[in-house]
Amino acid sequence: MGKAKSDKQCFWRDAGLPFVELRRVDDGRGVCYERHSHDTFSIGIVKGGRSTYWNRGKVHETGKGSVVVLNPEDVHGCNPVPGGGWCYDMLFVDPAWLLDLQVEIDADAAGRFAMFSDTISHSPMLYSGLQSLADTLIDPDCDRLAKESTMVSFFADLHVALDRRGILRGVGGATDKNKMGRVADYIRAYYAEDVNLDDLAGVIGVSRSYLVRAFKKAHGMTPYAYLINCRVQKARHALKRGERIVDVALDCGFADQAHFQRVFKRLMATTPRHYAMAHVT
Repeated sequence: MGKAKSDKQCFWRDAGLPFVELRRVDDGRGVCYERHSHDTFSIGIVKGGRSTYWNRGKVHETGKGSVVVLNPEDVHGCNPVPGGGWCYDMLFVDPAWLLDLQVEIDADAAGRFAMFSDTISHSPMLYSGLQSLADTLIDPDCDRLAKESTMVSFFADLHVALDRRGILRGVGGATDKNKMGRVADYIRAYYAEDVNLDDLAGVIGVSRSYLVRAFKKAHGMTPYAYLINCRVQKARHALKRGERIVDVALDCGFADQAHFQRVFKRLMATTPRHYAMAHVT
């Protein structure tokens, strides 16, 4: 995992997720582009300031809340409007990865990458979803399962919002609840291991996108959130037994003690040490 950073912008990459890159610009007043294209699918949000956005022969003015959409090889240009602080997040996604997802959700173009007709959106749902995805990708406390699950969920939602293909059909019912129960059992059994999305989908033979949606519908949280909650609950019992915090952290699947403490406090509203001491008699 790596993050190249300057005072005004940073680039995020992760060797475990080679199909996605994030560029975060906190002050883009001096960031100007000549017209160019990418071999990736690109999508970004404007978080502040204003810019001009040229794509497919049309000029748009973007501001906070705008979502820009770029198909692979779309020639485009985007530059700040003088007098404001332009800041944005831009995601670059390997078209092959996105095509695999399109095939899963029946949104591909006869086995080929399905281009998007929209070049800009002002959907609050897409804006908040992409902002959440960018924050998840750049968060050192989120592991591969969290990042990839959020990727799959966002891009499935993107197809629903922009293509309106009815992707949500078929999610739910008694059969799905039983299947998602088996996934939950798997998570509880292997909570301390490096569980990934392909592992969970393989348990019941469904696609990754279907799993994320159906699991959240059945359990009220994503598979990743369920895994983290399971780890914290296992840790809670270990702390009550008097086990050392550093051992509990590693035994329950956390990267290190600092990671464990941050997550434990987020879910339990107290530190592991305070919780452990409260149970000393």
